[in-house]
Amino acid sequence: MTATRDAQVSTSSEALSELIAGNKRFVYGRPRYGHDVARAAATANGQKPHSLVFGCIDSRVPLEAIFDQTFGSICVARSGAHVLDRSLIGSINFAVAELGVSLVLVVGHKRCGAVHATVEALRAGATPGGDVGYVGYLVDELAPAVQAVGLDGEDTDERAVREHVGRTVDRLRDVPELAHEIAADRIRVVGAVYDLDSGWVEFLP
Repeated sequence: MTATRDAQVSTSSEALSELIAGNKRFVYGRPRYGHDVARAAATANGQKPHSLVFGCIDSRVPLEAIFDQTFGSICVARSGAHVLDRSLIGSINFAVAELGVSLVLVVGHKRCGAVHATVEALRAGATPGGDVGYVGYLVDELAPAVQAVGLDGEDTDERAVREHVGRTVDRLRDVPELAHEIAADRIRVVGAVYDLDSGWVEFLP
């Protein structure tokens, strides 16, 4: 059997509506999909995902679960605090160009460890670019968002998460291949923040 995308999910608006509806099912404890081997087998010969969801590696944020999506419906890309690099941009481009996704959703989350580590590093006087290690790379990439919101206040982490989501969305929109698809109204790039406590996903304007 060749898996085909749901005929009702063919545009970016419909894809976004499906993810919003899936998040509601998740929050209200009425998921439609599970990790059923029969569903996995049904997609073995092909895939037509409607969205690519790009999020953090945090184990508390399983993207297929929080949007209640089944096998073959979304592509998932993840990195620490959804920091972009060439391989991730290439993967997102592939999902758009070759798999035909119509929505790219960037998902940050509250109490992100990488963002908190960046806030603490900057408060301690660390200079971006000073740490050549791999974790230092994440701090360097997150520092502009933290610096943009400022280091004062108890909600610095949360404001920095939202800022970083917005910056990631803007950066993806500026990728030439994606910008071309956006201009042709074939895809949308949208940002969101996941609440670990409630399960709700807030879609950002």
